[in-house]
Amino acid sequence: MKATIWHNPKCGTSRKTLAILEDTANVDLEVIEYLKVPYTLGKLEQLFKDAGISAKEALRVRGSKAEELGLTNDNVTDETILKAMSQDSMLVNRPIVETDKGVRLCRPQETVYEIL
Repeated sequence: MKATIWHNPKCGTSRKTLAILEDTANVDLEVIEYLKVPYTLGKLEQLFKDAGISAKEALRVRGSKAEELGLTNDNVTDETILKAMSQDSMLVNRPIVETDKGVRLCRPQETVYEIL
């Protein structure tokens, strides 16, 4: 099975999710450090659609500029959040994992088992 993780090595949850993927037999793993290789708008739209979540649900508030940019306001649109995320990957909560079985925002890390 092919699996892709959008990973931040400084994040404990991301490291734990990566370890699960590495310890799972028959996983062809691709690791994308999204702070080095930023998301595209199109990829974010696809990932969130496939995960069944909104951009607001995937928004990382802690440790990002989300509040400062006004992205946590009730009236902000997903389009606005997506655009900001494509310009600053720190605004995307992590880790996101994509396999043949689907996409999950793996918080907590055990969520990855749903798509393995």
